[in-house]
Amino acid sequence: MSQSNNQATRRGVMTAGLGLAVTAAALPFVKPAQASTQSNSKGKDIMSSSTITTKDGTQIYFKDWGTGQPIVFHHGWPLSADDWDNQMLFFLDKGYRVIAHDRRGHGRSSQTATGNDMDTYSADMAALAAHLELKGAIHVGHSTGGGEVARYVAQHGGNGRVAKAVLIGAVPPIMVKSDKNPGGTPIEVFDGFRAALAANRAQLYLDIPTGPFYGFNRPDAKISQGVIDNWWRQGMMGGTKAHYDCIKAFSETDFTEDLKKIDVPVLVMHGDDDQIVPIADAALLSSKLLKKGTLKVYKGFPHGMATTHADVINADLLAFFKS
Repeated sequence: MSQSNNQATRRGVMTAGLGLAVTAAALPFVKPAQASTQSNSKGKDIMSSSTITTKDGTQIYFKDWGTGQPIVFHHGWPLSADDWDNQMLFFLDKGYRVIAHDRRGHGRSSQTATGNDMDTYSADMAALAAHLELKGAIHVGHSTGGGEVARYVAQHGGNGRVAKAVLIGAVPPIMVKSDKNPGGTPIEVFDGFRAALAANRAQLYLDIPTGPFYGFNRPDAKISQGVIDNWWRQGMMGGTKAHYDCIKAFSETDFTEDLKKIDVPVLVMHGDDDQIVPIADAALLSSKLLKKGTLKVYKGFPHGMATTHADVINADLLAFFKS
């Protein structure tokens, strides 16, 4: 065994040891004694994960914890429900029912070759919401997930299914530059993502979180290797074809009419140092299109601010949920 393999083995053993050392006392929001026994009114365990199968045979993985008002978290590209770990634990402890799914082609869901578009993502969410019998839910979406939230709430959020929504560093109204959207990101940027993904997806998924996603390329950044590795882990769980197609979905889908249609309160949160989804062509425009939109700008915060500044974001989310 090589020296590098020995080092990797030692790191794995150390990580496992650290995991065993974590207790409920160290993590007060975890209630292990209740996890397997406490049930909601329909007898379902409060902490569970499972899958549903959509009409086209795609399996969608989801987590469903707790019994209060439901909060549904929609992750960004090319990640998974795990990107919401901090928020899931935080809001579970506050008495909410927290739900997060892996978008088709991402995480533990089917590695789809078709249906990797916003209309299908929205329909998948509608199927999951029906399966879970969600009413009065709050939908929170980051980046691509923000586009998914906008499309879902506009198309399927009626009849009391949705109470509020949140867009965090979200892609609406539309990212790509055009005559109608002169402040957008040139198509060549997205073509570059596609080329890099096809050539060496593993390297691309190291370059993005190491650089602009979390602002780790800024001079004063506090870099977390664990955050970088976790981003890479989530990305590599998904399917190459689905991730490739999703670049078009998040960059070229126009959510303008979706935003205009939404009639529930929407909190639009965006960092003014977002290098992935520049604020000027996103949140500043989206907030004006929403009937009941509230814009909150975070000075110096990066695209992945729900991770790098979770304490600030969680507190503001909680205040909005309770308002």
